[in-house]
Amino acid sequence: MTPEELVQHLGLQPHPEGGFYRETYRSSERVICADGLNRSASTAIYYLLCNGAYSTWHRIRSDETWHFHAGTELHVHELLPGGELRTHRLGADPSETVFQATVQAGNWFAAELAHPSSFALVGCTVAPGFEFSEFELAETELLLRTYPAHDALIKQLART
Repeated sequence: MTPEELVQHLGLQPHPEGGFYRETYRSSERVICADGLNRSASTAIYYLLCNGAYSTWHRIRSDETWHFHAGTELHVHELLPGGELRTHRLGADPSETVFQATVQAGNWFAAELAHPSSFALVGCTVAPGFEFSEFELAETELLLRTYPAHDALIKQLART
């Protein structure tokens, strides 16, 4: 399928961080988080990047596991608290990539296609479940001051 056919077939809509998505699961089971908030135990989405789109720098309050489904290699860049960069390479070639990877709660992250003219369809599972109220887009200047060693990548995947 083409990316356009996937958008239509899966009922995807534009995501504020870039790309397309559709929530496919929201647990009816509720959990009380350490901060006292009551949330779904888990959520899952389809997420599609195509046509040069990328997922800009953002963070959430939960762990997020990315699952590769189709397309070409996807890089999920995660900025670690000590200033390091971890790049998860998702794809279908087990000698070069992994089928799934987890971004730790609270870490800034962004994603891009290894080949911008291609596409990647992934699933993202969040536990405790995702809430847009806990979704934070990064301020580029703050990231640049906090992670100066990764200046070029931060700018490349920034929205502002």
